[in-house]
Amino acid sequence: MTSPPTVVVTPIHVADLVADGALMPVYVHVIDHPEGRVLVDTGMTTLHPLVADMDPRIRQLTKEQLDPASIDIVVNTHLHFDHCGGNHLFAGKPIYVQRQELDDALSQQEYTIREWVEAPGVEYVPVDGELELVPGVRLVPGPGHTRGSQLVLVDSGLQRTAVVGDLAISSRDLDDPQTEGQLQVRALAPGLVWLAHQHEPWRPSQP
Repeated sequence: MTSPPTVVVTPIHVADLVADGALMPVYVHVIDHPEGRVLVDTGMTTLHPLVADMDPRIRQLTKEQLDPASIDIVVNTHLHFDHCGGNHLFAGKPIYVQRQELDDALSQQEYTIREWVEAPGVEYVPVDGELELVPGVRLVPGPGHTRGSQLVLVDSGLQRTAVVGDLAISSRDLDDPQTEGQLQVRALAPGLVWLAHQHEPWRPSQP
């Protein structure tokens, strides 16, 4: 029997926002796979007056921390501004997003920063449901935060890991799941879950 490929997920702190008076980190995640390098979400790279009330603070990254040229595939868990603000850096590369999410972002007012979604040269690959990107790395729909949210499920030689964007904002959301997306995450039984706005991953409680 062939063993699963060894895959490494690395969180990268790209920005901070102020939410409810507290500083909230913004993370993207790089998945290093033998068949390609996948970036989950693109964070924020510039400021915009529409979100000035959240006092965004952009962290300047070196190419050693995140080199856009090294990325083969991009995934947007959803298209809120703090998850697609760097999409323009990946013009010409496939950006996978659920079709429902793309439709909502392009049709609903005040959904996101439209110009970031529609940055020149950005090429979306609309997805309907589940899709395997590379062996052991799968997109799974997870409605809840938005209708078209999705997570990335990684089955590697180490453990099952999920990168969930905003399906859960805090670990409490997974300790006591309420939305369809949160319940989906728990049903997939990952050993480790990376959230976009937490410094540390969520792990299931030991029985």
